[in-house]
Amino acid sequence: MTSEHTPETARDVMSTGAECIGAHETLDRAAQMMRANGVGALPVCGPDDRVTGIITDRDIVVKCVAAGHDPARVTAGELATGLVWVTADTSVEEALARMEAHQIKRLPVMDGDRIIGMISEADLARHLPDDQLAEFVHRVYGTD
Repeated sequence: MTSEHTPETARDVMSTGAECIGAHETLDRAAQMMRANGVGALPVCGPDDRVTGIITDRDIVVKCVAAGHDPARVTAGELATGLVWVTADTSVEEALARMEAHQIKRLPVMDGDRIIGMISEADLARHLPDDQLAEFVHRVYGTD
């Protein structure tokens, strides 16, 4: 951690500018968006721009390509997984607890029905003290 400020809320650690992919868009388009934005996950939005789920690069590979499906024919909405999220004012501890409880490495930050940011492992590495980051990694990746 480089600053003296200890992050207190999800807003303090999130990356802004999370871009949604439409539920009707294909997985090859999702992969192109991930590459263009340098991210490994995209929120999936319905026609009303409300987030309905999330899709990861691993989802595309394991659940589509490795299963023998064509990513040009499968939509993001078909593969989107359930949505676990926090508000911008959620404490960092609660955000970490949700990530640990659901064994997820990316967490959307919401304002009402709209996504305003995303918390990833890279965000945590930039903002958390080493001991808190180590504990998170142990709980998410540990095999106790």
